[in-house]
Amino acid sequence: MKYWLMKSEPEAYSLQDLKNDRTTIWDGVRNYQARNFLREMQVGDLAFFYHSNTVPPGIAGLTQIVESGMDDPAQFDPNSKYFDPKSTPTSPRWQTVQVEFVEAFPHYVPLDTLRQQFSPEELWVVRSGNRLSVMPVPGVVAEKILAIGRGKA
Repeated sequence: MKYWLMKSEPEAYSLQDLKNDRTTIWDGVRNYQARNFLREMQVGDLAFFYHSNTVPPGIAGLTQIVESGMDDPAQFDPNSKYFDPKSTPTSPRWQTVQVEFVEAFPHYVPLDTLRQQFSPEELWVVRSGNRLSVMPVPGVVAEKILAIGRGKA
């Protein structure tokens, strides 16, 4: 099992939205490095749900990958803002995963706390200028984030 961090603006889709929906397709990722990370995800992997573009940004909870290796359906929809005219069903460019709600942390983990606890080499989200919406999280770092979010650190 691997750990990941996935960003979403809470106004667009929040952890509470996922809790209400139970599962969702993580569509609309249009960065090749982030897409490659989505391709690496496996069923059973866990992902931290990070609220971006909010005050303060931070980790709100945890999700689990319940389906992987999916083509992002938005790439084929000409009415979608994520439509990609160069992508075809026989040669899709964008993949995604389906995630399921696991838990909302009793203790929101703001970016400032993450910066105090981890170096940019340990946790990419604290790197200056990092704009990736999907990134890996090393297991030892993930365990510490879980402890902080659950109030056990």
